[in-house]
Amino acid sequence: MVETAHSLMPENGKKRDEDSEDGLELSPFWGIEKGAVLQEARCFNDSQLDTRRCQQVITKLLYLCNQGDSFTKTEATEVFFAVTKLFQSKDTNLRRMVYLIIKEICPTADEVIIVTSSLMKDMNSKIDLYRSNAIRALCNITDAGLLGQIERYLKQAVVDRNAVVASAALVSGTHLLKVNCEIVRRWSNEVQEAVNSKGPFVQFHALALLHQIRQNDRLAVSKLVTQMTRSTIRSQLAHCLVIRYVFQVIKEGSSCSGENRGERPFYSFLESCLRHKSEIVMFEAARVITELTDVTIQELQPAVSVLQLFLSSSKPTLRFASIRALKKVALSQPSSVTCCNMDMEGLISDHNRSIATLAITTLLKTGNESSVERLLKQIATFMADIQDDFKIVVVEAIQSLCLKFPQKHRVLMNFLSSHLREEGGFDYKNSIIQSILCLIKEIPEAKDSGLSHLSEFIEDCEFTYLSSQILHLLGEEGPTASDPSKYIRYIYNRVILENATIRASAVCALAKFGLLCPVLLPRTLLLIRRCLYDNDDEVRDRATFFVAAMQDRTFGADGLESHLKYHLCALESSLSEYVSGSTSSSFDISAVKCAPRENIADPDGVLDLEGNSHPNLDDGFDRELQDAERSVASIVQFSHFGPIFKSCIAVELTEAETEYKVTCIKHVFKLHVVFQFKCTNTIKEQVLENVSVAMELLDGAGCFEECASIPLESMPLGKSGSTYVAFSRVEGKRFSAKFACTLKFTSKEVDPISDIPEECGYEDEYTIEDVELSLLDFMCMTPLSNFRKAWDALPIETETANEYSLGKRESLGEAVETVTKVLGLQPCEGTGAVPPNARSHTALLSGTYVGDVALLVRLNLGIDVSNEVALKLTARAEDASVSEVAQLIVSEA
Repeated sequence: MVETAHSLMPENGKKRDEDSEDGLELSPFWGIEKGAVLQEARCFNDSQLDTRRCQQVITKLLYLCNQGDSFTKTEATEVFFAVTKLFQSKDTNLRRMVYLIIKEICPTADEVIIVTSSLMKDMNSKIDLYRSNAIRALCNITDAGLLGQIERYLKQAVVDRNAVVASAALVSGTHLLKVNCEIVRRWSNEVQEAVNSKGPFVQFHALALLHQIRQNDRLAVSKLVTQMTRSTIRSQLAHCLVIRYVFQVIKEGSSCSGENRGERPFYSFLESCLRHKSEIVMFEAARVITELTDVTIQELQPAVSVLQLFLSSSKPTLRFASIRALKKVALSQPSSVTCCNMDMEGLISDHNRSIATLAITTLLKTGNESSVERLLKQIATFMADIQDDFKIVVVEAIQSLCLKFPQKHRVLMNFLSSHLREEGGFDYKNSIIQSILCLIKEIPEAKDSGLSHLSEFIEDCEFTYLSSQILHLLGEEGPTASDPSKYIRYIYNRVILENATIRASAVCALAKFGLLCPVLLPRTLLLIRRCLYDNDDEVRDRATFFVAAMQDRTFGADGLESHLKYHLCALESSLSEYVSGSTSSSFDISAVKCAPRENIADPDGVLDLEGNSHPNLDDGFDRELQDAERSVASIVQFSHFGPIFKSCIAVELTEAETEYKVTCIKHVFKLHVVFQFKCTNTIKEQVLENVSVAMELLDGAGCFEECASIPLESMPLGKSGSTYVAFSRVEGKRFSAKFACTLKFTSKEVDPISDIPEECGYEDEYTIEDVELSLLDFMCMTPLSNFRKAWDALPIETETANEYSLGKRESLGEAVETVTKVLGLQPCEGTGAVPPNARSHTALLSGTYVGDVALLVRLNLGIDVSNEVALKLTARAEDASVSEVAQLIVSEA
């Protein structure tokens, strides 16, 4: 391959030198086009083969395949048939290239038979190089039917005296397990013999294949491990495999037998591996010991000593692996790693930034209170040389250290604030602000210094979102600080110097100082009056409102919240109706319903940086939904369903002009769904009795089964009532479904004089709109203050990742908003807002799936010059199936 690549370089040395002087890095594959290469492939049909040219063409074809270029069926067939003619050549290098291109082209079952005879002939060749490559190629393109014909040759190759041939057969057997596992299992005796081979790689590949054959038999795996720990292992890689299998046996044994949990049957073997002459074996044994459950300090100490020895290794990979293993130990038993602190301090100046970052974060977890200042001095010089991703990790470690040693909050807070004013991206600055916010909440003594640092930061903050959130925080926490007046200057500077969004936030913050601090009322009132003539409507409206509120001296200790007593959704709806109708009379605010008191102000609620209070997710529900939930909870037939997970907003099932008005509210339980149909009769001189809704499952058969139906006894004119239909759902199946709905009732005429309905009525029915259940109905928003911590707490095995194209969008902000609505999740840590003109963005979303399964999603979005948006969605959950649900929702949207 190297020779072939060089042969593609220009032969003119002067030309190559001139291009190099111009700063162009020449690639041997520069300018290659698929059509031209396919034309060159005709040289395979020449009567006199030019082996060198054929190698060059195959190299180009392999390059195109690896670059992602696809061949049509016709093109692949023509190339394949042309390549088969190269078997007549005796050139060794060309033959190797033929094997490679046959595997890449992947011929169909009808075409494989053409090359099978040539490959089988090479499998029995006297040239070992041909034999090994032919085995790999044939096993790669073979199917289950052909495997039986070549099984005898493969079994012989497994015990071949040539190590290259034996390894090729064993590796092919590993791949063939997916094609026909029964045939490969019949090789057990030959594979067992190959395990005792003197060839290191043969032993390694044989052990891996033998374990895969027996992996479903726990007793057989235990016997294999026992056998290998008592025999001679010549291969370092095979030794590492045995160590991993030992860890698997110990883990399964401890989880299955509670009475023998303290026993470690193979611990002596692991400890002996710590004294092996191979570094890779020593490290693997040390890593496995540190990951054992309930490991004691005495058992852990030999492994930590080996990892400490590797910290001073000249090999970067060994230093990185050892410091990463020590960091995991520091999370559970930091005292065991304290002895390595001096060695880890030496790694802070390591040329590899990943090693230095791991060393710093580990030291911050294992360091003591007296070493904090010394560590910060070393970290200060290091922070300027690393990327923002590494800086975020360091910031989070410093936050944990400050919570561990609250007395050092001043030093650590100064360190964070100094880096807050340096260069960095949005995520990095946001992580520092979140850390300072956490310290303010957890350490009361740090409140004044933290607010002062944030006030100084907004003087030069380039991110509108961060400035707005800090101003909100100052408005919430500043009035209760020891000296509230010192923050007013910083806030009013934003009114003078910043854009409209920040000015509006600054007006709100100033108002809270005036409302909560009577001493500062005259000053803040004067400053806000200057905003009454601002160029922006929002700023003027807020200033007008707050001036009126501050002039009204009747507000209580809760300040502004005493004036915001109305339910915001109801207020918005009433204003919309007023604007759309006649505005000749003034707006009557008394007609707007008031919000429940617990929704206005909750002093015990926890505020995040966005000012959201999270005492209870149900507090934000609309009053209609709350009433509907109470009515469902009071029904005896539904009492065994458990608590309601989510109630969805009412959906209109009839047109506004029709005789009957029907809306549907979906109540989701853990294993049931209740449909509440709220019905209203609009026909005069008619009363409806025994009202019910018949639901027929149109889509989603096998997932839902009707279990209860509660009719409405009577529905007179203008009165509303509800009828209910309950379905049980099958756990573990897809939840989307569609129901055809028919309103059934008994209609009775009403005497217009006596208002008494007639005794006999007639049965009637009325078709209403279909009701749909989507996966989104089983998802609920859940706010999070520390997304990264929650992300790391979820098992990595549940992670799913997929890439999507969102097409053309006006901005990344629109794309984030769209995906967030589609998933029905809550943006965390302010990532729902995208900085203006951003070309890439990361949004963090959190929620809960039915069954109280936590779900976290990371959105990585990018937009190109043509406004095409690409999305990578990574999801983690407490259950792997829930992560797949998130991918399914986006793929179907």
